[in-house]
Amino acid sequence: MASAREMRLRIRSVKNISQVTRALQAVSASKVRKAIAALMGTRPYATKAWQVLTHVAAQPGRDTLHPLLTGRSAIKKTLVLVVSGDRGLAGAYNTNLIRFVLRKFGNYPTPVNFIAVGRKGRDLLIRRRLKVIADFSNLPAAPSFADVSAIGRLAVDEYLSGNADEVYLVYTDFINMVRQDPTAKKLLPLEVEASQDRVEAYEATRHVSAAYQYEPAEREILDEIVPRFTALQVYQAILESQASEHAARMVAMRNATDNANELVSALQLQYNKVRQQTITSDMLDIAGGAEALAQANK
Repeated sequence: MASAREMRLRIRSVKNISQVTRALQAVSASKVRKAIAALMGTRPYATKAWQVLTHVAAQPGRDTLHPLLTGRSAIKKTLVLVVSGDRGLAGAYNTNLIRFVLRKFGNYPTPVNFIAVGRKGRDLLIRRRLKVIADFSNLPAAPSFADVSAIGRLAVDEYLSGNADEVYLVYTDFINMVRQDPTAKKLLPLEVEASQDRVEAYEATRHVSAAYQYEPAEREILDEIVPRFTALQVYQAILESQASEHAARMVAMRNATDNANELVSALQLQYNKVRQQTITSDMLDIAGGAEALAQANK
């Protein structure tokens, strides 16, 4: 059994760790509020951009309107854009994302290249000997659209140049503070998702389609908004992932703080037992010595 001194040192060490995890929890709580505010701030713009794109893409001859709307007849190469975090201490956040990537693309029928957004995802992909063709790490804490537009532009260039026949976007969807789900969606060729809110948005635009007049022509509009909307999806995914990462880190640090407090209580109880046993042993030694001295004086 450890000595009382060793127990005191261990209790002090665990208390120091709990102070660090409590501080990290407070920092993450502040960051997650800002991340959620930024996430909610982009959704109205993303919805309106989707409405315009849906209306234009719904016109006759969709596949000939723009190359990013045109699917390839044969899929020979796939590109996956993986959005992860730059730092750890977020529980299983990054591990769950890469596990999801491996489950979906580990035995994919076509060769798969990866674009890594985030240092942790990049390291985990390289460790598993997957081909990472580009890396975007150390993004700002509150990235602007200009900070991430190069990522979407690279995905568009890879698709237009023929280096990829389809592009997927994998990120962590922020549901709430305790639930963040890894998600994969097809980024290129651009597809209309059939979620309920977007179906309603499409119905709203379809009923008033006669009121739309485009200047200049549809092709010029698509040349501008389709690449921009692709980059917007990447930007939205990064905001979702950042909110998810901060929420996961806050929960992980809260659990670590609670576990540290429980460990301190257990160690304190064990220390009290060791100290009591030491005092009892000392009292027995004193009593034995006194008895021996009394016997010697007789």
